[in-house]
Amino acid sequence: MSLDDLRKHVDTLDENIIKLLAERLSTAEAIGREKAAGAAPTLDAGRERQVIDRAISLAAGAGMTAAEAAEIYERIIKLARERQSVSAAFQGEPGAYSEAAALAFFGPRAVTRSCESLEAVFAEVESGRVQYGMIPIENSIEGSISRSYDLMLEHSLMVSGEHHLRVNHCLIGNPGATLDGIRRVYSHPQALGQCGHFLRQLKFELQPTYDTAGAVKLIKEQGVCDAAAVASERAAAIYGMKILARDIMDNPQNFTRFFALARCDAPPSGNDKTSVVFAVKHRPGALYEFLRILAERKINLTKIESRPTRKKAWEYNFYLDFEGHREDESFKAALPALEDQTLFIKILGSYPRARAEGK
Repeated sequence: MSLDDLRKHVDTLDENIIKLLAERLSTAEAIGREKAAGAAPTLDAGRERQVIDRAISLAAGAGMTAAEAAEIYERIIKLARERQSVSAAFQGEPGAYSEAAALAFFGPRAVTRSCESLEAVFAEVESGRVQYGMIPIENSIEGSISRSYDLMLEHSLMVSGEHHLRVNHCLIGNPGATLDGIRRVYSHPQALGQCGHFLRQLKFELQPTYDTAGAVKLIKEQGVCDAAAVASERAAAIYGMKILARDIMDNPQNFTRFFALARCDAPPSGNDKTSVVFAVKHRPGALYEFLRILAERKINLTKIESRPTRKKAWEYNFYLDFEGHREDESFKAALPALEDQTLFIKILGSYPRARAEGK
């Protein structure tokens, strides 16, 4: 075949590929509607893994490498996921980091709903008005978000996914503001804490608010030039504000871990984590025995911390993450022995591990 003939053949192949891709994405939308009608989880990492593995298997007999097939199908799956209608609630105003995490996790087509409080996020998901809630659970600098942990214990929602978001804080003011003229800075207490060195150095008066993006909205509404907010570059763009300083965090390795909450957790993907909360019986060695049971079954812990029960002074609940799914035989076999060591144990959910970017 001549060069022109080969190019015509490529054009014909491309026409067929586009038609087939369009049909596949349309089918993905139909699958999304079926999932929503049956209250099934939108995200199924196990099924996605099966699709990629099958593509790799088919590629071996078609002259493609496994890496080529995996790269193409990972992109197709990402597009298909974005086509499936996903709604997610988050705490804060549009432009909040929680909204950014939701859009990064579910895709840019996700429909996000702003909530004033974390409690409202839980209520939106429980009512069925949205499919998911995206809540911050811990920051790599400031530590855990206590209210998120308390609400997970109080409610029946389950963790169906996690996302690690890199946080880049900016100092944001009104268009006429200058860095020298700023006297007060508004933001969420966690954000103010993450930028402590920069803020103390300039001797700003700090004003805690319920949300980073909400702080930007506040100073915009006030129209003042002697106040600024700590928030994201995206928040500045949304509200038409001016960035006075970028990357003002104390530590550039600043990540926030988010949980995606739903009415059920995720099916096994082969690369999962599980979160639980429990309280041990008041007897010597009870916590040691709990941890020993996990260790004997080769269940690897990734995190453990205690939180006050808020019912009686100096009594604590323990929050624990481990590698694996709650449906794994090793954990199912350990559960009766674990229950014997506890006053209660609640499985918060099993979900695919986040990518290693936040590690």
